[in-house]
Formats: sequence, structure tokens, C-alpha cells
Amino acid sequence: MLTHLRRNTLSDHVTEIRHPLMQHKLSLMRSKDTTTDNFRRLLREISQMLAYEVTRDLPLESVTIETPMATIEAPTISGKKLCVISVLRAGNGILDGMLDLLPAARVGHIGLYRDPETLEPVEYYFKVPDDIAERLVIVVDPMLATGNSAAAAVAKLKERGAVTMKFVCLLAAPEGIKVMQAAHPDVPIVTASVDQCLNEHGYIIPGLGDAGDRLFGTK
Repeated sequence: MLTHLRRNTLSDHVTEIRHPLMQHKLSLMRSKDTTTDNFRRLLREISQMLAYEVTRDLPLESVTIETPMATIEAPTISGKKLCVISVLRAGNGILDGMLDLLPAARVGHIGLYRDPETLEPVEYYFKVPDDIAERLVIVVDPMLATGNSAAAAVAKLKERGAVTMKFVCLLAAPEGIKVMQAAHPDVPIVTASVDQCLNEHGYIIPGLGDAGDRLFGTK
């Protein structure tokens, strides 16, 4: 029972984090009465927990260190370096929390907005590290709704040479998961919650509204 509360692997490539602290903070974020400053703080706190989960399988190697008491072989992270890619603009809310735990990670940004009529992504900005092919790439965006923007962002990163990627979001709709898995079955998805569905406007239900607007206080 405790394992289910903490980590629910829905498939080989979708992990829903069911930790009690995360679910509590997410419930506060969902409330329409949560203020902008509290929404921003809660997202940063949850993002730190997501960073912990998405880096769970990083490889380790032993190095020799001296403690004040003895010389030991101690585990340290080895292998590929990290790169966090924020899907603008709301992705920056997760990026900040990720960097609290991964301060040495390189950072990239992809600017996409969703056409309100077609719900298709439109790119307006793209800048990532030149050595992205050599890094584990963590793509962050609070909402995996239709999945079109996420799939487009990952496709663009693959064009630039990215090989190993994971997608991290706060909320995911089943429709978005389906689109992502169809387009990129090699990219695992980590989320705090898989919600019920999308409404006719492409918003996640029950969701929490527009993450960008609530994060930046623009509506």
C-alpha cells in the first residue's frame, strides 16, 4: 500500500507519483482560491520532488574520499550530464524547482503556443546547448494536455541530436499521454497526476486552469 502511494507505474513509460506530500501540495494548487505567490511556491516545491523521481535511475560510480574519520569508497553520479529543457512559458515554473536540486544542469528553452482554433503548437523560440546529444535531456512543462506541444518539442530536440530524454509534467490527460506515446514511445513520462480527460477547449479536467496564467498572474 505504501509503495502505491509513493509511485504508481501505469505502464513501462508512464509514472504517476503518488507521494502524500506531493498530492497534498497539488490539491492546494488546484484550488481556484490559491494566490499567485502560493501557486508559484507550491509548483517549485513539487518540481523538486519530480526532479528526485526523474533522476532515480542515474548511474553511480565509486570515488575515494576522506571523511573526518576515515577514507571510504563513496557513490557519486556518473555517466551523461543533464540538460533541462523548459517549454515556455509555464515550463519555467518547473525549471526553477529542478535547478534547486540539479544546479549544474545546462538549460534550454523551447517557445511554443497552442493555436486556440486548431490546438496545434506554433513555435516561436528555440535555444538549447550545442552538446545536447551527449546529455540526458529532461523536458519540463506543467500540463500534458493534447500532447501536441510536447510531441513537437521532443521532435525538435531529436532533430538537434537529443538521444536520451524524459518528459516531466505536473498534470497529464489520457489523451496527451496517448499522443506522446504514439509519437515518442522511447520517451518516459513522469507526472504528479493523470487526470480524467480534456474538455472541448483542450483543457485538463479537473486540472487547475491555465498553469502559465496562474504562475505569472496574467489572468
